[in-house]
Amino acid sequence: MSEALAAIRNGEKLSTRQEATLILRLSFPAILAQISSIIMQYIDASMVGHLGANASAAIGLVSSTTWLVGGIITAAAMGFSVCVAHRIGAKDDAGARAIVKWGINCTIAFSILIMIVCVSISRYLPVWMGGDEAILKDASAYFLIYALSIPFRELLLASQGMIQSSGNIRVPSILNVVMCALDVVFNALLIPHFGVMGAALGTAFSFVIIAVVMTYILIVRSHSLHLVGRKEKTSFSQFASKELPMAMKIAIPVAIDNIIMGFAYVAFTRIISPFGTVSVAANSFSITAESLCYMPGFGIGVAATTIVGQCIGAKRKDLGKRLGWMAVALGMLIMGASGVLMWIFAPWMIGILSPDAEIRKLGTQILRIEAFAEPFYGASIVAAGVFRGAGETLLSSVLNLLSVWVVRIPLAYFLGAKYGLKGAWIAMCTELCVRGILFLIRLALWRTKNEK
Repeated sequence: MSEALAAIRNGEKLSTRQEATLILRLSFPAILAQISSIIMQYIDASMVGHLGANASAAIGLVSSTTWLVGGIITAAAMGFSVCVAHRIGAKDDAGARAIVKWGINCTIAFSILIMIVCVSISRYLPVWMGGDEAILKDASAYFLIYALSIPFRELLLASQGMIQSSGNIRVPSILNVVMCALDVVFNALLIPHFGVMGAALGTAFSFVIIAVVMTYILIVRSHSLHLVGRKEKTSFSQFASKELPMAMKIAIPVAIDNIIMGFAYVAFTRIISPFGTVSVAANSFSITAESLCYMPGFGIGVAATTIVGQCIGAKRKDLGKRLGWMAVALGMLIMGASGVLMWIFAPWMIGILSPDAEIRKLGTQILRIEAFAEPFYGASIVAAGVFRGAGETLLSSVLNLLSVWVVRIPLAYFLGAKYGLKGAWIAMCTELCVRGILFLIRLALWRTKNEK
C-alpha cells in the first residue's frame, strides 16, 4: 500500500502534491489495463471483421445483451469490493478478510444462476433482437459461449475489485494486460477454424485462466486480504447480519443502474437493427473504437473508488470529496484530449477494424459526432466512481435512468427515423453531455461532514 493511502488511514494531512500524485499513481496502471483491454477488443473485432460484415453483425447483435449481463455481475462484485475498501480504511483487516471469504462464495453462487438463465435464452436471443436470418446461428453460438464463461468472469471481477480496494491496483492491471495477450493468441488460433465461435472461445479461455490466477493472488498472496493460514473465523450468520446488507445496499442500486443501462443498449440496438447489416456492424465497430477514448476515464474511476472508499472508511469524507474533484478534473482533461484525437483519427480507427468501405465511411461519421461528448462522459464516469467509493450509488442510478431513458432512447428513435445511424449517434452524444452535467451538479452538491 502506498504511503499516501497509509496516511489516509492514519488520519494524516496530505499536501496537494501528495494528493495529485496518489491519484496519478493509482490511475496509471488502471488506465493501462483498460487500454490494453480495448486493444484486445480492437484485435478481436479486426479478426472477425475480416470474416465479413455478417460475422461482425452477429457479434454486434448480442453485444448489448452481454453488456447488460456484464453490468449485473459487475454490481455484485462491486458491492463487496467497496465494503473491503471501507474496512481497510478503518484499519479492520480482519473484517475485510471476512468479506473476502463470504463475498467470493456469494458472487459465485449468484453468477451460476445468471449463467443458467443466459444459457436457456441463447437460442432465442438473436431472434428477439430482430437479426437477419443469415447471422442468427453465429450470434446464438457466440452468446452461448459467453454465458458459459459467466462464473469465471464474476470470479475475476470480485477478486480483482477486492485486491484493488486494498490499494493494490498494479497487480490486477498487469494481469489484465496478460489476459489481453492470451486473448489475442487464442483468437489467432481459433478464429480461422471456428469463425465467430472462435472469437467467443478465445475470450472465454483467457478469462478462465486469469480468473484462477487473480483468485489465487487474493486468497494466498495478498498482504492484507489473504485467507490461507489465518486463524480468525467468521460465521456466515455474522457476515449476513453485518456485512451483506451493506454490500447489497451498494450493489442493488448499481445493478439496477446497470440493468437500466443494459436495457438501454438493447433498445438502442433494436432501434438501429432495421437500418441494415452495414449500420449494425458500423455501430458495433464504432463502439469498440470509441472505447479506446473513454477507457482512461474508467481507469481513473477505479482509482477514485479505491481512494474515496478508504477515505470514507477512515471517516475523512471531506478529503474524499476533494480527491474526488481532482479525479474528475483529470478524467475530463484526458478524455477531452482523447476526443480531439478520435475526431482526427476516426478513419484510421475504423479502418483497422473493417475493410468494408461502407462500414468505414459510416463509422467515421458517427465517431466524429461522438467526439464532442467525451469530456462530459469522462465527468460522469469518474464521478460515478467517486460515489461508488462512498457507498452512495442510488442517486447515480436515478441520474442514469433519467438521462438514458428520457433523453437518449426517445431522441434516438426520433432522429434515427430521420437520419439513420447518424441520427441515433447524435442522440447518444447529446445524452452523454446531459449525463456529465448532471453528475457534476451532484458532485457540487455532495456535502461533507464539515459542511453539514
